[in-house]
Amino acid sequence: MLTRKLLAVAGASLLTLFAGAQSKSFTLADTLRGTLTPERTWWDIQRYDLAVKPDYNTKTISGSNLITFKVVGPSTRMQIDMREPLVIDSVIFNKTTPLTFAKEGTVWYINTPQQKKNATNTVAIYFQGKAHEAVRPPWDGGWTWTTDSLGRPWMTVTCQGLGASIWYPCKDHQSDEPDKGASLTMTVPDTLVAISMGRLQSKQANGDGTTSWKWAVVNPISNYCIIPYIGKYVNWGETYKGEKGNLDVNYWVLDYNLAKGKAYMPKEVNNMLKAFEHWFGHYPFYEDGYKLVETSNTGMEHQSAVSYGNWFKPGYRGRDGSGTGWGMKWDFIIIHESGHEWFGNNITTNDLADMWVHEGFTNYSETLFIDYIFGKEAANQYNHGIRKGIRNDKTIIPAYNVNAQGSGDMYPKGGNLLHAIRHSIDNDEQFRGILRGLNKTFYHKTVNSSQVEQYVSKQAKFDYSKVFDQYLRTTQIPSFEYYFSDDNKQVYYRYANCIAGFNLPLALNGKEASVKIKPNDQWQNITLKDGQAALFDKAAIEAMYYINVKPNAK
Repeated sequence: MLTRKLLAVAGASLLTLFAGAQSKSFTLADTLRGTLTPERTWWDIQRYDLAVKPDYNTKTISGSNLITFKVVGPSTRMQIDMREPLVIDSVIFNKTTPLTFAKEGTVWYINTPQQKKNATNTVAIYFQGKAHEAVRPPWDGGWTWTTDSLGRPWMTVTCQGLGASIWYPCKDHQSDEPDKGASLTMTVPDTLVAISMGRLQSKQANGDGTTSWKWAVVNPISNYCIIPYIGKYVNWGETYKGEKGNLDVNYWVLDYNLAKGKAYMPKEVNNMLKAFEHWFGHYPFYEDGYKLVETSNTGMEHQSAVSYGNWFKPGYRGRDGSGTGWGMKWDFIIIHESGHEWFGNNITTNDLADMWVHEGFTNYSETLFIDYIFGKEAANQYNHGIRKGIRNDKTIIPAYNVNAQGSGDMYPKGGNLLHAIRHSIDNDEQFRGILRGLNKTFYHKTVNSSQVEQYVSKQAKFDYSKVFDQYLRTTQIPSFEYYFSDDNKQVYYRYANCIAGFNLPLALNGKEASVKIKPNDQWQNITLKDGQAALFDKAAIEAMYYINVKPNAK
């Protein structure tokens, strides 16, 4: 999927305008991980066939990754990402020819024969070693070796951000997903069950006390979504009749949580699917199904196998991030992590710097879910409430090509940015069409933030580029200043504490009157009609838009 993912690389140059907000010094390792180097760009991944055998007692793994790739340029040197302490034992080209390889710094380079353009070839990479262990999953990457409440082995991996190369050899860059899907085969003790993304392809008893479970997806998938879940699992399933037909929905929980899971999970999942198919369009992976898998960490958005560790209770492990009470009426992990199936897994960003597209839209999916289930006023209250999590410590979009992540504000500030745009459009059907259009236009593709921003502006028929710049590339909170004429028949207004040209429209609606204005950083004025002056209310405007409102600002 390499070629179609590079359609808008030029958009990354926008970073230069705002790079001053980022102060981190980057290393060669950052560059090798975050840049599409020549050793990466000549080959386009078609498929991963990964096999792994974890040893719970020694916390080691051994395995192989058969990488099928298409040749798109000339080269005889292939960059493979895999972190210490894992090592490569051997590499076989097209199933017969051993290749030489060497570790240089943080990456491995494989010496390949010269290959014809457009040819499809394979390299099988055999690896083993001590597995990197996650310290604080899912926020830290690596294997989790733990036990369930009965003391039985329970294993999984989390690796978003840190990268899949923490546990297997791959091209660890979001821009190149395998066009023809991927498989994961896990060889585990007979007493355990192994689950992964997609559908079960085979289950084979090996006669030595182990069983090999093979799962696969047919759709493109991010490296960090190829994840093992190993434990004493049981499952049940159902069919959801959705926009694209019958969707296979499966639930996997620890055996002693079967009754609890059956009583709790299906309602939350069905509500989620109804709400999100309404707002975003059909679930993006009908071919691979949808699974919810219990895990020991809070949860992650692993494509078609969403991990769940929220204790079968509403809220976020008993908390409501909005402080409004609305966050305690639904299961945060099921809603948020499943929202990533549309934004993160269906639409994936080329560069980690643009992760707000994943997290901002998915944060906003929480507001949209509440809107669908509980109504618009509840959604408005929730969205306003999550602002207390915004720190404005640094910009949401950091430097490109160095595997950098921006501020955690990409979640609540990103969600508030989208809520402000929705209110400024003042037409929910048009806004819904934009969300559905994004998932259709960029279906199973990777993008740059610039593509998403331009799409929103085009479909909204308004240039929101300065609005995106303001909230994504600065830490300023714009001020809306206004004052009335002495006879209250005119209102004067402008934006301050903002970039030049900031122009977020404001739609102010009441029961008896409404007005829509398009402020910028220059003073403007309009003549007011009956009832419109009352709409210029500080609290009401700030509830809808992430701005500071300053009345009487002569």
